[in-house]
Amino acid sequence: MNQPLAYIHPEAKIAQNVVVEPFVTIHKNVEIGEGTWIGSNAVIMEGARIGRNCKIFPGAVISSVPQDLKFAGEVTTAYIGDNTVIREFVTVSRGTIDKMKTIIGSNCLVMAYAHVAHDCNVGNSCIIGNAVQMAGHVDVGDYAIISATSAVHQFVKIGAHAFISGGSHVLKDVPPFVKAAREPLSYAGINSVGMRRRGFVSEQINEIQQIYRILFMSSLNNTQALDTIELELPPSRERDEVTNFLRGSGRGIIRSYFSKDAN
Repeated sequence: MNQPLAYIHPEAKIAQNVVVEPFVTIHKNVEIGEGTWIGSNAVIMEGARIGRNCKIFPGAVISSVPQDLKFAGEVTTAYIGDNTVIREFVTVSRGTIDKMKTIIGSNCLVMAYAHVAHDCNVGNSCIIGNAVQMAGHVDVGDYAIISATSAVHQFVKIGAHAFISGGSHVLKDVPPFVKAAREPLSYAGINSVGMRRRGFVSEQINEIQQIYRILFMSSLNNTQALDTIELELPPSRERDEVTNFLRGSGRGIIRSYFSKDAN
């Protein structure tokens, strides 16, 4: 905290054991939790709320003014949860009047050169790959993985435990538990490997597989598939998470690679 080659605004609230490397700039209205490390040349701007034991690597810019022409200078924030790693040259914009905050959850890894725009809400334990470009108002569920150089359209929703392959154009919502790949981005199976790593048992994985067989591999439209899922499968946390996601989709969901809508 006594680093003479860093600039720290006197109104910033920084825990005693935060490490601030040379040439860091920390603006006013900033809060940084215990055990966090701020690498050289990082810039922490107004409205940043950084949790405990985070690592902010050199060149990152946290809580920059939104790249939104409608932004009128309202007081907004950008939250980084505990134990999250922000790698080199990542940019995270603060919120606008829409949600008033941008959120990256706890235990996340945001790799180098990624951008998380205003009003995004990234859940816990997510991985955002190198140079992923995330437009405003995107929602990402817990444990989701977005692979390198993917571009995510504004207002897209990505479900929990979803996996998106590298270089993807994410223009539609991606439901929970699935793998999304190819061009245009399409359903490519369920993320069974990821789920097993996180403790899902075979019965849960089989149920999720059956849900998506009905949704993507039958001749039913989405409304008919939803009715069939709820009629044929007993209530469960996984079933309800999928059906609630589908009903709440604003942009529509990705399709199966083999469906007519995907061609």
